[in-house]
Amino acid sequence: MPARQFPPGFLPVLLLLCCSLASCSRLITGTVIKPTIGNLQHQTDIQLVCEGAPSYLLMLDSMLVSSPDNRDLLMIAAQSYSAYATALEECGGSAARLTAIAEKANINGQKLLSPLLPSGRGTDFATFERQLAHLTKSDVPYVFWGASGWLTWILQQQDSPDAIADIVFIEKIMARLLELDESYQGGSIHLFFGAYYAAKPEMFGGNMQKSADHFDRALAISGRKFLLTHVTYAEKLARMTMNRDLHDSLLGEVLAFPLASAPEFGLSNRIAKNRAEKLLAENYFAE
Repeated sequence: MPARQFPPGFLPVLLLLCCSLASCSRLITGTVIKPTIGNLQHQTDIQLVCEGAPSYLLMLDSMLVSSPDNRDLLMIAAQSYSAYATALEECGGSAARLTAIAEKANINGQKLLSPLLPSGRGTDFATFERQLAHLTKSDVPYVFWGASGWLTWILQQQDSPDAIADIVFIEKIMARLLELDESYQGGSIHLFFGAYYAAKPEMFGGNMQKSADHFDRALAISGRKFLLTHVTYAEKLARMTMNRDLHDSLLGEVLAFPLASAPEFGLSNRIAKNRAEKLLAENYFAE
């Protein structure tokens, strides 16, 4: 019997119809979506990601229409929109486009967080802290990516009062995640605090030594393979403390790093290499 030929467009329609069933949604999430986000993270061609990711994001959005409370889908969506926002900055995306993508990262992130944590404006802080204390290690991936989607939006707000108020919640969330699993996502929680303590004025809690300790711990956890740590360390702390040797050493390590040796961080490491080149080209310490 000859192989059956499906009409053009049949399979995408079947996929969307199938995803209206919870069991099929779980199947597609596990066999199609998770491998796809894994492949996205492995990509080292940033332009390809910028051009190809919108179709994937549209598919995610369509699946979430049918399964709006599927937390695995919400986690992947928050992760994907956050990654796409970062890639867009490297591809020269417009400010309006970046804002729109960051907003979608935030929406998915907030939906992901809401069953676990009340958060945002109007939240009772005592209730928030009580729920935060009840989180367990199994909650870490969902809370981390929910907070990351939220943080993606905050970083696009250019220090607006609302964004500044929201960072208090992010700090508390990250502090709790640090207690539960400091090694998650290549030490990214330590990376957050490295940048956080470097960026704040000392009178408001900034602390250069704490910043350095967190950056060094992030480097150790990832085996120095997650290169965004090096770049952020150089830009946020080495420049702030006028430590040219540290700055140039970190960025030189990034440029010398073979991407193939850490495929799990392929996209972020390619972005880190691009940023390292730009930072060195600025000749920041020139007299």
